[in-house]
Amino acid sequence: MAPMDGYTDFPFRLLCRQQGSAASISEFINGIDIKNGHPHLNTKLLFSNEERPFAYQVFDDDPDRLLHAALELRKLNPDFIDVNMGCSARNVSNRGAGAGLLKDPQKIATIIKSLVKNLDIPVSAKIRLGWDDTTRNYLEVAKIIEDNGASAITVHARTRKQEYSGNADWLAIGEVKQLIKIPVIGNGDVKSQVDADRLLLQTG
Repeated sequence: MAPMDGYTDFPFRLLCRQQGSAASISEFINGIDIKNGHPHLNTKLLFSNEERPFAYQVFDDDPDRLLHAALELRKLNPDFIDVNMGCSARNVSNRGAGAGLLKDPQKIATIIKSLVKNLDIPVSAKIRLGWDDTTRNYLEVAKIIEDNGASAITVHARTRKQEYSGNADWLAIGEVKQLIKIPVIGNGDVKSQVDADRLLLQTG
């Protein structure tokens, strides 16, 4: 089940697990909120053993603050940490977090390498295809994520500029699958079992 801020909270995730979801990922958590505190943070951090495997998804534009957040979240014993590099919301991506990180592949390398080195649980990342159609650097970014030790990658097959419009480019997910050896999770326009089967067929 794809994590979505404002939707995939604790009760919703439990309902999805009862219907057969394979893994649970929190709503994304701002590294700044971990560092400075936030009145609703404890609600976002709540999860149950019924949800395992469970991951916290974190986002930030600062590698050091992101590491601090991940280390703090590790104390709550999730099964893995997922880094959001795909959020298209302007208040996130325009500050260089979420999909904004796609503009700086070397920063992505720094983030993944740091998290993998300092955490004793797996690290995964979620990306988009690029900032816009002129900067579709998803293959470069996927290879960087793999080369720096991540255990899996999710590809939302749209650019940041597309947000949620148009059609997801599933062929791009297939290209990532062919390029790297770590597991690839396809994301975008999967609304039914038929869609999921078609995605698997098209991408491998």
